[in-house]
Amino acid sequence: SRPFWPGPAQSEWLRSAQSVEDRARLQALAQDNARLRQLLGLQQARDGLGSAQTLSAPVISRQVGGWWQQLVIGKGALAGVREGQPVLAPGGLVGLVSSVTPATATITLLTDPSSRVGVWVSRTHHHGLLTGVGTARPVVRFLDKDPEARPGDVVVTSPASTLVPPNLPVGVIQSVDARADPAPTAVVQLIAPVQAVDWVQVLRP
Repeated sequence: SRPFWPGPAQSEWLRSAQSVEDRARLQALAQDNARLRQLLGLQQARDGLGSAQTLSAPVISRQVGGWWQQLVIGKGALAGVREGQPVLAPGGLVGLVSSVTPATATITLLTDPSSRVGVWVSRTHHHGLLTGVGTARPVVRFLDKDPEARPGDVVVTSPASTLVPPNLPVGVIQSVDARADPAPTAVVQLIAPVQAVDWVQVLRP
């Protein structure tokens, strides 16, 4: 009379399903907590930027064909976002605002081939130009014949840059081509996880 009444096997399946659901919920909560802690840490790190203010915004869109070029955030001109403003994620600089609508803004990433940002090696203070090449790792083109750079060196924004505040974390040198012409180059792994970022902060003067 009760064909769907669970027997011992069905009860075990239900308990197993509930256990899997509970673990999935806990994992999702842990991921959300980790992301919120990262955002809090990013906010605290930005406190040292003097009069600069930050605006948090969600990433709302990315093009599959342009994964390493651009992303779109859910804040725009109405929230005070302007073209040219630096954009950060947990770990450091990820790009600059390239266009704005009232409610959204497009960010050109450091990995975009059109991106050019002045940087230096924090250990040696040798300057270079961080250039996107359309992949996960941009390249630093040094200005000196002997920049004394080596794998593991940290790259930050240059005090000589007119686009961004100085000494924002950017990346870590992965390899150096000392024979590149006209000056050495280095492949850089960005500190911020550009491929996975879902929230950013826009720096406003």
